[in-house]
Amino acid sequence: MDEQAAVLLEKIRQQFDFGPYPRIPIDRSPKDNVSKLYIHNFVTPYYVRNQKVIDTEQITILDAGCGAGYGALILAEANPGAKIVGIDISEKSLELARQRLKHHGFEQVEFHQISIYELPQLGLEFDYINCDELLYLFPDPAIALQAMKLVLKPQGIIRSNLHSKHQRVNYFRAQEAFQMMGLMEGNPEDMEIEIVLDIMKALKDGVNLKTQTWTGKYEGEDGKGNVLMNYLFQGDKGYTISDLFAALRGADLEFISMVNWRQWDLMKLFKEPENLPVFLAMSLPDISEEQQLRLFELLHPIHRLLDFWCGHPHQAQPFVPIAEWTNDDWQEAQVHLHPQLRTAAVKEEMSRCVTQFNPWEISKYLPVTGESRLVDSTIAACLLPLLESSQLIPSLVARWQQLRPVHPVTLESTNQEEALETVKQALTGLAENGYVLVERAS
Repeated sequence: MDEQAAVLLEKIRQQFDFGPYPRIPIDRSPKDNVSKLYIHNFVTPYYVRNQKVIDTEQITILDAGCGAGYGALILAEANPGAKIVGIDISEKSLELARQRLKHHGFEQVEFHQISIYELPQLGLEFDYINCDELLYLFPDPAIALQAMKLVLKPQGIIRSNLHSKHQRVNYFRAQEAFQMMGLMEGNPEDMEIEIVLDIMKALKDGVNLKTQTWTGKYEGEDGKGNVLMNYLFQGDKGYTISDLFAALRGADLEFISMVNWRQWDLMKLFKEPENLPVFLAMSLPDISEEQQLRLFELLHPIHRLLDFWCGHPHQAQPFVPIAEWTNDDWQEAQVHLHPQLRTAAVKEEMSRCVTQFNPWEISKYLPVTGESRLVDSTIAACLLPLLESSQLIPSLVARWQQLRPVHPVTLESTNQEEALETVKQALTGLAENGYVLVERAS
């Protein structure tokens, strides 16, 4: 690490010693935040990469830059039986992290005051590394990724993110303005925060910087922390998709997927995806995934974070996409309900909808697509056994035949082929959205 990087690292450490982040009360539980639990559950990226379901018992997870420990708590809640290791350069933050995990009853946790560069000192290898809201603070993201790669198991996965240069451009402009005023020469504390608050409130409502960045969150309970993490954030930088892929190539890591990949669908930006202008219809099918993501961010830069999963090259287990499965593939497949749906609340609501013949709003319990998704009550009844354990397709087909022994219009008996087709269609749609995980036999 060169002298300039060391000076910046110390300024960042001082900033987080002054204001540990996130400023979330220790007793607050993430159990109801199913979107966060879904992202932090190792089952999710492992299935995206390999179309296989993994048991989180006995895996080891690193929370790199764990801060005040809320992310580590989410990881512990989302991955039952996993060992959680947190590292951070701020001892003040680590004190809160230790208190938080102890308060919530987690014992398979440990925290260390070290930087990412010092990871090999732990003598551990990790199945999953979560590096949230940290990578963009490094002078060179590729070097930080390389440091994590050194302690990543061959089949392991890293989740990290970079601030978007395009979406966050107005905050970078604000930081430059307050830097020009001398508010970021040292380590910003209460006085500098109050000055920023006074200045932003004094600006007319129509002033561009205020209209583009100012919200009520800066005057609320966590207002000072939000000011620090946006207007006065030491080392903050923005990156593009091209920068992200360049960093992965520099670290010799393989891109797996954007974490919120459904919200990066280029086709959803067009009114009629099936009727594109001729130029686009001819060119888009031939461009790479990197180019598609790059075009998306240029057309519609709505994502604050370029949030991604990556891993060692050539370690993904080859699989056949579900859309290409034969009936023989289906007959041997195993079906799992996503772990974040296997809860008492889901069981109660699912059973109620089945009993009352009401559609089940599955997206209410796993809001990962941004859209409402209803499941027919009979399909929900067919899937009820998944709440207890995974099921082979033939057992679900047999259950469907019991639920619908005859066709509702013709009153003819439902044969196995018709039942299989119905189950296939239902599961394909649910699997596309991550509600169910369907494994093809090896």
